Amino acid sequence: MDTIVNERARKRPAGVPATATIRTSEASAPTPERPGFGAKLGSAFAMFRNGKSIAGLSILGFFVLVAIFADVLAPYSPTALDNTARFQPPSAEHWLGTTHIGEDVLSQVIHGTRGVIVVGFLAAIIATLIAIVVGVVSGYVRGWRSESLSALTNVFLVIPGLPLIIIVASMFEDPPLVVIAGVLGLIGWAWGARVLRAQTMSLRNRDFIQAARANGEPLRRIITIEMLPNLMALIAASFVGTVTAAILALTTLSYIGVIPVTTYNWGTILNWASAQGAFRQNQWWWYLPPGLCIAAIGVALSLINFGIDEYVNPRLRSAGERARAMKKKGMSVNDTVTAVRSVPTTEPAAADASTTTAAAAPQTTQTTSSKTGATT
Repeated sequence: MDTIVNERARKRPAGVPATATIRTSEASAPTPERPGFGAKLGSAFAMFRNGKSIAGLSILGFFVLVAIFADVLAPYSPTALDNTARFQPPSAEHWLGTTHIGEDVLSQVIHGTRGVIVVGFLAAIIATLIAIVVGVVSGYVRGWRSESLSALTNVFLVIPGLPLIIIVASMFEDPPLVVIAGVLGLIGWAWGARVLRAQTMSLRNRDFIQAARANGEPLRRIITIEMLPNLMALIAASFVGTVTAAILALTTLSYIGVIPVTTYNWGTILNWASAQGAFRQNQWWWYLPPGLCIAAIGVALSLINFGIDEYVNPRLRSAGERARAMKKKGMSVNDTVTAVRSVPTTEPAAADASTTTAAAAPQTTQTTSSKTGATT
């Protein structure tokens, strides 16, 4: 430090005090920037930055847009009848063909997307909120309150969902989607609460939680400010899993006839196709599009879940980063042997040969001189 000050003193002109030089350097030093709102928001959604999550979100976003703009995208009403086009295969007028009474299959698939998305996301929101409250509180508190919430979670883990939904559906002539989503959410929160409880019990003994408790922070602030940011990845994974389970449950219950067929979704279309013999008569345009839509949204949600799991699990995250680095270098990920760069050996060989000759030359001279001396 003294050397730096002395060098600055030599370089400054005469008559300029040393304090001026120091103040100028301090003023020119860049001040550290605080992370803005965009940086904080980006770090909160860092789990969705990998390729798997981006691909899954793109497919899911497509279905969400179709559900929102279903009235604009559908060429016909889902209940519009065309008596002149029954069991018609795909054509320019009906892109996905028609049903046994002339209904447009494409319009039914588009309108059925809305019911699937609404029920899936609404059920996931209800289940996730209950799982956060029950799981985090039961993992943080101790004593009889924690044990009571844990026992409640265990009870809902073993409650059979299908009989409960059948009982609720029988109470309504035409159950609305909100009721169906509410029932699916009430029976689907227990697994997420169990996972959040285990992680919260691991967090409550950390140093920053103990410091917040020693400072007298209230319980709601410790949970919302200190704990929930560290649980966002698990909450997101629980939400995605609940959406998948709710969509599969809705389509399954609609296909077997538990939910009335007047509520349009992909399971209802499959129910009508099965009842009218579309599977036997190989009318693929009736049952294949809704089946592919169910598979596509399942793949999208699975990709999002895989991306979140890769972000949460350090081993998977390091393996994914290593695989991407190998692909950038043109190496195969499945190679068991690491490729080694070959080095040309012509110049080192020549150098070795010259060294060998130089080393052998004195020995030859010595031998010759010794022989000459002997001869003399």
